[in-house]
Amino acid sequence: MRICFMGTPDFGVASLMRLIKDGRDVVAVVTQPDRPAGRGKKLMPPPVKACALEHGLRVLQFERASAPAAIAEMRALAPDACVTAAYGQILSAEFLALPPLGVINVHGSLLPKYRGPAPIQWAVINGETNTGITTMYTDIGVDTGDILLQRVLAIGPEETAGELFARMALLGADVLSESLDLLEKGKAPRTPQDHAQATRYPMIKKEMARVDWGQDAQKIVNLVRGMHPWPLAHTTINETPVKLHKARAVPGQGAPGTVLRARPADGLIVAAGTGAVEIRELQAAGARRMDAKSYLLGHPIKEGAVLGGEA
Repeated sequence: MRICFMGTPDFGVASLMRLIKDGRDVVAVVTQPDRPAGRGKKLMPPPVKACALEHGLRVLQFERASAPAAIAEMRALAPDACVTAAYGQILSAEFLALPPLGVINVHGSLLPKYRGPAPIQWAVINGETNTGITTMYTDIGVDTGDILLQRVLAIGPEETAGELFARMALLGADVLSESLDLLEKGKAPRTPQDHAQATRYPMIKKEMARVDWGQDAQKIVNLVRGMHPWPLAHTTINETPVKLHKARAVPGQGAPGTVLRARPADGLIVAAGTGAVEIRELQAAGARRMDAKSYLLGHPIKEGAVLGGEA
């Protein structure tokens, strides 16, 4: 079976590596164009491209995969199936019709829940205890195609989106391998989604990471977990912007945002709309990440001070 793999960020690397490990006939790897990154805005290759080149695979980078020139190049490749894993572009009906066995997508949620571009982060932000991987037959909708396979994965109570992301990528590779085995044997299941149960969430943006201290403490903690490692939940302490790396919900009562405790020996606890939040690790602008004890030793905070949400 001739396969064209399509992916861009780290999430897709695990699936590509599994194709290579399984000895699949990967005729090409399609990824997004190199983009400027870092302070110097140097052009950087996507992680999937770097992986593909390391293993001697042909790489194609289309500005628009559904443009006529891209369609013509894909037609010449004549793949039996395409696999997408966080590729980052919506494919046209003409593109989807090219491979005889279809376009199989590796999606980071249990569809139809969490359709959209950031399912792993939103599952953590919303306090889910389980999520999973879905392989689906891509259609012209956004994550609306028929389901091939699904596998459930538990979310740890303190697990961050970044930690879950790594485990999900590996599970996605396993489910993809099983899905392609079934597809090749003509035994792949095809289950329509229940669109009435669908939920859809948007792309994560930096402004979504601002802490609203009026919310329930556990919701704030889930935001900290879900926004890690990017863009990182943030607030202000003594008018200084800080990013939050670790937090947990604890008993406490007070006006939202009020510092209830701020002693190196006892930690940093802030009142929320309901309950309180213990800030365990944080990072001031231009400084390194540190635990609350180390931060308080160098940055005293008065109990009764009020934290703000603008950073």
